[in-house]
Amino acid sequence: MSNIVAIVGRPNVGKSTLFNRLTESREAIVDETSGVTRDRNYGKAIWNGVEFSVIDTGGYVRHSDDIFEEEIRKQVHLAIEESDVILFLVDVLNGLTDLDDAVAEILRKSAKKIFLVANKVDNYELQYDASIFYRLGLGDPYTISSANGSGTGDLLDAVVDSFSKLTAEKIAELPRFAIIGRPNVGKSSLINILIGKEQNIVTPISGTTRDSIFSRYKKYSYDFYLVDTAGLRKKSKVSNNIEFYSVMRSIRAIEYSDVCLLMIDATRGIEAQDLSILNLVKKNRKGVVLLINKWDLVDKQTQTTKEYTRVIKSRIAPFQDVPIIYTSAITKQRVFKVLETAIEVYENRRKKIPTSRLNEIMLEAVKNHPPPGYKGKYIKIKYVTQLPTYSPSFAFFCNLPQYVREPYKRYLENKLRESFCFTGVPIQILLRKK
Repeated sequence: MSNIVAIVGRPNVGKSTLFNRLTESREAIVDETSGVTRDRNYGKAIWNGVEFSVIDTGGYVRHSDDIFEEEIRKQVHLAIEESDVILFLVDVLNGLTDLDDAVAEILRKSAKKIFLVANKVDNYELQYDASIFYRLGLGDPYTISSANGSGTGDLLDAVVDSFSKLTAEKIAELPRFAIIGRPNVGKSSLINILIGKEQNIVTPISGTTRDSIFSRYKKYSYDFYLVDTAGLRKKSKVSNNIEFYSVMRSIRAIEYSDVCLLMIDATRGIEAQDLSILNLVKKNRKGVVLLINKWDLVDKQTQTTKEYTRVIKSRIAPFQDVPIIYTSAITKQRVFKVLETAIEVYENRRKKIPTSRLNEIMLEAVKNHPPPGYKGKYIKIKYVTQLPTYSPSFAFFCNLPQYVREPYKRYLENKLRESFCFTGVPIQILLRKK
């Protein structure tokens, strides 16, 4: 489980540029025009061997400064609530602004760890200009240039050092199953059925569940935590704000879980937001079970289930080795099958294959279907081992790892799944030099 770092600040201070640098990607669009970042970006970063999540909170202006300031205020509140560490970015070239003061006023009341980051310090002379930000009352500013990377190393050292060593808390001792999905698909209803009491508020209004709620489940020889992560607070009709809540809380839920139970509304089918959440699960290498809820509301014929399954698997390809359960939180149809399957996926995720058995099976598979040559060079895989990671990762040692392409990696993954049953679990394939 990694920590979450949120980047906040007014527009055009370089948040997306810093996000791209920390995540070593170009996922966030960068432009001189303020307000370019409208969709919130989420990525992974690693520093000194420590992995953490990074969120670019965006912040855009429409029509007037008053609306702009209100949007900024909402996003800062969200970042405070959902993240572990906040990077408050300011622009040394533009100096201190009223919007910076407004953000700082909110941050000063927070108990979260705040790093004041003066950006666009591209030369030594600009270091002195950053002293104006002491007025914000948030301590010493870290001077960086997100464009060329100067100063980011010292900032990341401090950020990583600040991470709590107690993030796992006591819940780490038991399996954690997070119930995730779009609003109003029946997440809280499912938990109430499983724990046998109305612990979580359930209404037809999307966004009823205010926080991620841990529920201890200790019945029928099971003992684990259920996490209700609906997590959308009913606010204004600003779709971006709602989506930001959804993403932030989904990320938090996924980070805290071992297996994610992704609920899909059977009456609407699998939609783009469902696929986005599934991609978050895969990116975090958590186990997953697909729950097709409200199945009682679907008009069914002889081949309905079979056809529905075919459509879902075509949408989630290439990761198709996922359990799919058709449920109804109202009629309690197959709800206890959900627990059995979640436990199976949890065990699959923890599975360790003996190296001798692994080599016996996989080297035979390589022999029967060797990797294709590349530029006249032949690739020879000699050895395979499972790495000591929290989710299944396998290292294949060969003479030319750089020439092994994605289709062959998928072949190796499929053979692992066929031979050792990793249903519901993302597998990482690594090619290493012999």
